[in-house]
Amino acid sequence: MLVALGRRIQGLRHDRDLTLQQLAEAADVSVSMLSSVERGQKAPTIVVLARIADGLGVPLADLVAEPEDTRIIVRRAADQDSVDEPGGWRRTILSPVVPGVNFEWIRTTLPPYCDAGRFPAYAPGSHEYVVVESGTLRLTIADTPVDLNEGDSAYFAADVTHAYANTGSGPCTYYVAALIMRARAAQSRTRYTSR
Repeated sequence: MLVALGRRIQGLRHDRDLTLQQLAEAADVSVSMLSSVERGQKAPTIVVLARIADGLGVPLADLVAEPEDTRIIVRRAADQDSVDEPGGWRRTILSPVVPGVNFEWIRTTLPPYCDAGRFPAYAPGSHEYVVVESGTLRLTIADTPVDLNEGDSAYFAADVTHAYANTGSGPCTYYVAALIMRARAAQSRTRYTSR
């Protein structure tokens, strides 16, 4: 059980691209304690586990519960994260969070004539697929604008800056399926040897 707990903590730390030192600082525990817990060599107290959970940004119950079969993960509508952005547009993350999988499925609604702004380039190997449910969307990839209408879809390599804007007089709702790769510089060599 200690080994499984340690692997779960280590997996969550790796998913967040945190070093032992970074998580130890965020959790307010020593690096040696965290390392011992990850290797299953030390049984942490509930206080230490709560600090580690806080450092990882997960509920304590999720950290200590035995993982269920993750071949099927359901995210109920009530559990979907919606964010109201400046400018009056709304973004909802539809996809369940799966550790180690850098995929997001997002629904966005832009009010008339709303510019959601430019988004930075992701790491090479990142991809986005866009489909417009209603309205008119101007997708700008690097400096190339592409106008999409209801039912239109597009793909682009997301390793360039990109922007979304509603150029129409009515609301625009569109979906983005994004596979986002991590930058190689953020990954340490020890990440592969310590798993």
